Amino acid sequence: MSATPDLHPAQNRGLRELVVTARQLADHWEALSPRFERTSARAMLERGATRARALLDAIKPLMGARGLHGGPAAQSVGRSLAGSRSQVGDRFLERNQALRTAVLDVQHVVTLLGYQAEIAEQRGDTELARGLRRHEKSLLAVERAARKAAVELGRRPDAAIERVDRSPAGRVAHGAANTFGTVGEWVDRRIAR
Repeated sequence: MSATPDLHPAQNRGLRELVVTARQLADHWEALSPRFERTSARAMLERGATRARALLDAIKPLMGARGLHGGPAAQSVGRSLAGSRSQVGDRFLERNQALRTAVLDVQHVVTLLGYQAEIAEQRGDTELARGLRRHEKSLLAVERAARKAAVELGRRPDAAIERVDRSPAGRVAHGAANTFGTVGEWVDRRIAR
């Protein structure tokens, strides 16, 4: 039995997940973009954040018309995820690592949009399917640009391995990640012998 009369349970859960992941994408990419000053990645991250916010604005009335809501509870989960990544997780990363993992954010949202659009199409809900497909297409363009920007970091490997967070906390976190990696390499070498 569906939690809402007009939606399949897969839609009920998936559309709320879409709100969470779109909010996380928007907030994380907005926080990450200043860390890529003077690069093409910055504009791409800003564009992705803007398109994720447009998705949130568009999906809420579509969900509400079907008795499902993606309000403060769902959005606060997305904000929390973005905050933990921006304020903690990213501090341990190199620029290339941060950008490559950011690609995963948008890939998740694009895949979820396609999945939900497919369900809506199978259930004959053309209005919902059309809205989801429009945002899937828009964010797919961002996904391609994000992947391209991440790959292009390989052209300047020295810049690619700089820490993404230039703050003192970022320096400590990045140093800890390097130390952990160095110890791991040492252990693997010893075991391989």
